[in-house]
Amino acid sequence: MPLLYQRRMSDARLEQFKQMVAEFPDSPMAQFSLGKAYLERRQYAEAAKTLEEAVRLDPQYAAAMVSLGDAYAGAGQADKAREVFAQAKEKALAQNHPGLAEEIDERVADLG
Repeated sequence: MPLLYQRRMSDARLEQFKQMVAEFPDSPMAQFSLGKAYLERRQYAEAAKTLEEAVRLDPQYAAAMVSLGDAYAGAGQADKAREVFAQAKEKALAQNHPGLAEEIDERVADLG
C-alpha cells in the first residue's frame, strides 16, 4: 500500500474521530478513539490532551489510561507516564484484567 494512500486513510480516520468528538463531546469512547488516532500519528501532545479528557469523563477507563501513559511516554514525560501506568494497573486489577496489568508492567519496564 503506497505511503500517500496510508496517510490519506489516516487523515480521513482522524477527521472522522474529530467529528465524533464534536458530536459527542461527553463520550469517553469518542475521546479515546481520537486520542488513539493521534497516538498512531505520533502527535503525542494532542493524544495526551484528548486521552486526559477520556479519563476525566470515565475515571475507570483503564484502556484510556494506558494510552494516556503511552502518549506521555512518547512525549518524553516518563514520570507522568509511570504515574498514569500505576493508576491504570490498579484499575485493571480491580476490574479483573490481569492481562492488561501485565501489559502495563511491560510498558513501565520499557520506560527504563
